[in-house]
Amino acid sequence: MPAAAAAPLISSVQKLVLYETRARYFLVGSNPAETKYRVLKIDRTEPKDLVIIDDKHVYTQQEVRELLGRLDLGNRTKIGQKGSSGLSRAVSAFGIVGFVRFLEGYYIVLITKRRKMADIGGHAVYKIEDTNMIYIPNDSVRVTHPDEARYLRIFQNVDLSSNFYFSYSYDLSHSLQYNLTILRMPLETLKTETTQTRQESFDIFEDEGLSTQRGSGVFGICSKPYEKYVWNGKLLEAVKNTVHRDWLLYIIHGFCGQSKLLIYGRPIYVTLIARRSSKFAGTRFLKRGANCEGDVANEVETEQILYDASVMSFSAGSYSSYVQVRGSVPLYWSQDISTMMPKPPITLDQADPFAHVAALHFDQMLQRFGSPIIILNLVKEREKRKHERILSEELVAAVMYLNQFLPPEHAIIYIPWDMAKYTKSKLCNVLDRLNVIAESVVKKTGFFVNRPDSYCSVLRPDEKWNELGGCVVSTGRLQTGVLRTNCVDCLDRTNTAQFMVGKCALAYQLYSLGLIDKPNLQFDTDAVRLFEELYEDHGDTLSLQYGGSQLVHRVKTYRKIAPWTQHSKDIMQTLSRYYSNAFSDADRQESINLFLGVFKPMEGKPHLWELPTDFYLHHKNTLSLSQTRRSYTYWWTTGVLKHLPLPFDEVTCAENRRKLTVKKFHKYEEEIDIHNEFFRPYELSSFDETFCLAMTNSTRDFMPKNVGIDPSPFTVRKPDETGKSVLGNKSNREETVLQRKTAASAPPPPSEEAVSSSSEDDSGTDKEDEGAVSQRSTPVKVTDAGDNTKITENVVQSTRDIYGVNLSDVPSEDDITIYARFVQLGQSQHKQDKSNQQFCSKHQLDRVINFQWKKLTWNQHAD
Repeated sequence: MPAAAAAPLISSVQKLVLYETRARYFLVGSNPAETKYRVLKIDRTEPKDLVIIDDKHVYTQQEVRELLGRLDLGNRTKIGQKGSSGLSRAVSAFGIVGFVRFLEGYYIVLITKRRKMADIGGHAVYKIEDTNMIYIPNDSVRVTHPDEARYLRIFQNVDLSSNFYFSYSYDLSHSLQYNLTILRMPLETLKTETTQTRQESFDIFEDEGLSTQRGSGVFGICSKPYEKYVWNGKLLEAVKNTVHRDWLLYIIHGFCGQSKLLIYGRPIYVTLIARRSSKFAGTRFLKRGANCEGDVANEVETEQILYDASVMSFSAGSYSSYVQVRGSVPLYWSQDISTMMPKPPITLDQADPFAHVAALHFDQMLQRFGSPIIILNLVKEREKRKHERILSEELVAAVMYLNQFLPPEHAIIYIPWDMAKYTKSKLCNVLDRLNVIAESVVKKTGFFVNRPDSYCSVLRPDEKWNELGGCVVSTGRLQTGVLRTNCVDCLDRTNTAQFMVGKCALAYQLYSLGLIDKPNLQFDTDAVRLFEELYEDHGDTLSLQYGGSQLVHRVKTYRKIAPWTQHSKDIMQTLSRYYSNAFSDADRQESINLFLGVFKPMEGKPHLWELPTDFYLHHKNTLSLSQTRRSYTYWWTTGVLKHLPLPFDEVTCAENRRKLTVKKFHKYEEEIDIHNEFFRPYELSSFDETFCLAMTNSTRDFMPKNVGIDPSPFTVRKPDETGKSVLGNKSNREETVLQRKTAASAPPPPSEEAVSSSSEDDSGTDKEDEGAVSQRSTPVKVTDAGDNTKITENVVQSTRDIYGVNLSDVPSEDDITIYARFVQLGQSQHKQDKSNQQFCSKHQLDRVINFQWKKLTWNQHAD
C-alpha cells in the first residue's frame, strides 16, 4: 500500500459483553480478533441520571481478565467466598443502539443478533435481527411511575428487527461517491486544516504513536454521519461527547439487498440501498407534504452500487453507483382521514406565495447532490374532480418562482407526466415512454465511477456515451444532480419509474466497467430479471413501512404481462393498505415519534397519547418564531452556488474538513486492514455460512438450465423461461447436455446475435436497437429435428461494429472449405456422442445385471 494511501476507519468495538454488579454495569467491547478491548462503566445507583465513564484506554485480553477478576473478587459479599459471584455476565451483544429514558431511569438498547446483508468492497453491511432493552438502575433506587410501562410498550412497537441496518466500517448514511471522494482528498492539506481546528498543542496523530512525517503509514478517515438518514441519533445524543468514537454505531432504516451477477464466471455485485429520512417520518395519511424546515414525508434516497467483486480494495477495484430520490410533494398539504374515504380530499394547509418550504427542501438537495435537480411528477393531470392536480399546480408555481433567481444552467428541471392516464390507454406503452425519460435524465446527471474511461470506449466511442453528463475527472466520473420522483403516495408509480431509471443507469454502469459493448439492456434477460427482483423487494419493503402493505402495481403490471392471479393479490394488498391506514397507523406514528425523540415524556406535561395532534411536534415554528428570516430571492445557502454543479458536501473546504476524523496507522493495523476484516483468518469458516455463496446468483436462480449455448446474462430469454421452471424437467436436462456437446464441437463464426423471443411491446427499450437483443451472445443456436442437426442462420453483425475495421465482405473459397469441413466434423462428433451414449447406457445395464447375479450366487454359497 503506498505511503499516502487512505482507508476507512474500522470500529474496534464489534463484540460486546455486559457484566453486572449491584452498583455498576461494565460493558466490555472488543475487536473481532479479541486482541483489543475497551471498557465502559455505567452507574446503577442514579435513579434518573445517566452516568457513564469511559477511560479511553485500550486493554489487552490479559488485562481485561485481570480487571474482571478483581471486580468479581471485590464485589462478593464476604472475602474468600466462592459460592456466589460478585460479577455476573448479563448479555452478549454486537453493538449499542442507544440510551433512552421515559419517566423513570435510563434503558440501554443492545443488538443481540445480526445478519450479513451485503458486502461493499469487503465492508460488511448487517441487518439487526434482535435487540435487548435493559433497565440500568437497580431495584433499590428505582422510582416507579404508573405510565412507564405504557411508554415502554409504545417504544418497543418500533420493530428494530425489521429493516434496520448498520456497518462497522462503511458509512451507510452517505453515498458511495461521497465515501470514496473523501478518501482522495489531499491528505497533507487535510492534516494541516484539521490540526488548526483543534488545540494548538494537540496533534491528531500523536495518540497512535506514529510520526507525522512521511513514512509507511496509512491515513484512516472517518466522516460524521449525515443526520437526516440516521435513526438512532437521539438515542446516542446523551453519550456521543463522552465515549470513544468506536462505541457509536449509527443505524439506518429502509432497505438493503445484494445479488451476484455472474458474467462468464466474473462476479459482479449489484447492491441496492434505500435510506429513509428520519426527519418528518411517519405513516401514509398522517405525514404528507413537508414541515417548516423543508423535510418531506416518505423521503427515501435509493442508491444502486455495482462493483467487480474479484478485486476488493477501494483503491484498486472498480466501483460505480447511481443515486435517486423519492419524496412527497414539498408543500404544506394534508388529507383528512376522519371521513373514512379510500381517497380523502387533498387540502393545502398554508399559503406559501414565496415557496419558502420548497426553497428549504431544494436547498438541501443542492448541497447534497449538486445540480441539476430534476423533478419527475407522476400525479394525475386530467381528473373529473380536481384532486391530485391541486399539487401539480402548486408545485409548478413554486418551481417557476425559485428558478427565476437561479442561473439558467443550474435551474430546476420539471417533468410532468400523467402515468395513470398512459397506463389506461391500450395504444401507449408506459415503459417505452419511461425509458425515454430515463435516458434523458441519466444523460443530464451522469453517474459515479471510480475509474477513467476504458481504452475501447475511447477507441470506439458510443453515441450515447459521448452525450453523458455529470463531471468527468482524472479518476473517473461524478454524478452531479439527482432525479426526484414523486406521485401522491410515492409508492407504486414511483417505484416503477425509479426501476426504469435504475435499469438505464445500470446499462451505463456495466458499459463503464467494460462488461457490455453498448449501454443498453433488454427486458427478459437474466441481468434485468435480477435487477427487477431487487427493485420489487425494495418497493415492497418501503411500501410496508409507509403505506402498511406491499406494492399494489408492479413492473409486470405496467408491462401488461402479469398473470391473472395477480389481480386478486392486488385487491388484497389494497384492502390491507386501507385497513392499516384506518386502524393501526396512529399507533405506529406514536411509536415513531417516541423512538426518534420528536416527543420527550416529561413530568407535568401531557402524555403522548393525550395529544390531539402531533403537528406542533414536527413544525417547530408554531412554538417559537425564528429570529432570522431567509431571503425570498437568494434562497440557497451561502457557498452552494459557487461550486455547482458539484455538490457542496463533497467539495474540499474548511467546513467539510471539520466533519472528518483523520488518524495515521501502520499499514497492518486492524483499524484500516480491510483484508483482515473481511477474511477473518482467526475464525473457522464454513462454506455453508459464507455470504457470497448464499446470496442470489444470476446463474443459479435466473439462467435456464438448458442454455448451454448462450450463458450470457444479457441474452433475451422467453418470458416464462427461468432457472426454476426447467429444473424439474428430465427431458430438458438431457437436451441441455446434448446441446452443450454439439455447441462445443461446432466452432462458431466471429459473432452473431440470438433471435429475440419477446415482442416489441414487452422489450420496453429503444426501438433503434431492435436488432441488438444480446450484448454477449454465442452465435450458433441448435435445434433437434429427428436425427438431423440443423444450424439456424442468424443475422450477422458487420465487422465494422465488432472490430472497428472493415474486412472483405466475401470470404475466400479456402475459408469456406475449411468452415464446411469443421461443420461436418461437428455433425459427425454429435452422431458419435449420441451412439456412445446409447452404448454406455446398455453396457451399464449389463454391468448391473451381472453384479446382481454374482451377489445372488455369493449369498447361496454363504448359506
